[in-house]
Amino acid sequence: MEQAFANAHVVLADQVVRGSVLVRDGVIASIDEGAGVPPGAVDCAGDLLIPGLVELHTDGLENHMQPRPGAHWPAVAAVIAHDNQLAAAGITTVFDAIALGALMDTSVRIKRLSEMVESLAEARRAGILRADHLLHLRCEITYKHLPEIFDTLADHEMMRLASIMDHTPGQRQFVDEAHYKIYYQGKFKLSDAEMAAFIKDRRADQVRYGEAHRRYIVAQCRARGISLASHDDATAEHVDEAVADGVTIAEFPTTVAAAKASHARGIKVMMGAPNVVRGGSHSGNVSARDLAAAGYLDIVSSDYVPSSLLHASVLLSEVINGVDLPAAIRAVTKNPAESAGLEDRGEITIGRLGDLVRVHLSPHHPVVRGVWRGGQRIA
Repeated sequence: MEQAFANAHVVLADQVVRGSVLVRDGVIASIDEGAGVPPGAVDCAGDLLIPGLVELHTDGLENHMQPRPGAHWPAVAAVIAHDNQLAAAGITTVFDAIALGALMDTSVRIKRLSEMVESLAEARRAGILRADHLLHLRCEITYKHLPEIFDTLADHEMMRLASIMDHTPGQRQFVDEAHYKIYYQGKFKLSDAEMAAFIKDRRADQVRYGEAHRRYIVAQCRARGISLASHDDATAEHVDEAVADGVTIAEFPTTVAAAKASHARGIKVMMGAPNVVRGGSHSGNVSARDLAAAGYLDIVSSDYVPSSLLHASVLLSEVINGVDLPAAIRAVTKNPAESAGLEDRGEITIGRLGDLVRVHLSPHHPVVRGVWRGGQRIA
């Protein structure tokens, strides 16, 4: 099967060309310059043609599983709604970030964990998903039951990435304990006394489980060849530990120093697209725009807003000196794909998958006008 895309501004890895792309049997077969539109081709009318977006860290499925407190949605229906939202945003490959561990055992993350994973797998096997879904296990190392839960999923057919997370108050994402209190006291509706006890318990959990669980997860991932990410690194010591553990992705470093050290040592630095769009971190940490301006930003993740991924990449090319459009698009395509070991996608070049997105750059907002996976239209 063939599908041609013509009269487009094709965003290659290092330049933009006016031309056409031919996808044959799901793979890019040719790239040609010129504005002609052959019969049967999709006329892009001068819009951008970019690789399908690659999302490494989104926990959006949890919100679809429980759209309101206490409102549990049927699992497969939640997966389909989640997938539709991603595809409409131009995301053709997604690592669903499933949390292993929660601060409250009543959380949807714990109560419906197996449902989330198996419903994703069921829908994937049935061929009813638009995007290619893979698993990213978010390993909260202070969680008592982490090792046994991880063991049930480590050999899952969709498993590709694990991140090492530690949300203990007073460090990493929550160096400023005031932000921790604002976030979790509001989320869980705790009194001041309950919040003080909550913080005490979380610190005790770190002492009891943190280091042992980190060592366990690293060893299990190394044995299986699973890519590793570190989460919320804040100091040079955090980065040293990540390097020693074989980490390839630094998720959301909270300081310039940590991002600079990670970047210098070959670890790809990933920041949230909402941070880029809003102009700063909701937790009071480092601005993703500042890291991009300093040359330390490699990957952008939509995190909790799927539509922010494309928006953020275009913004970076518009507002950050030294970041041109190909570099900004690499941050949401080629860089995340290759950092997670996916060498078959993320770039418009001959031989890679025909995952493509047509984007219209309106004066107000980038608009997705079409999404194709392997040359087949999905949105």
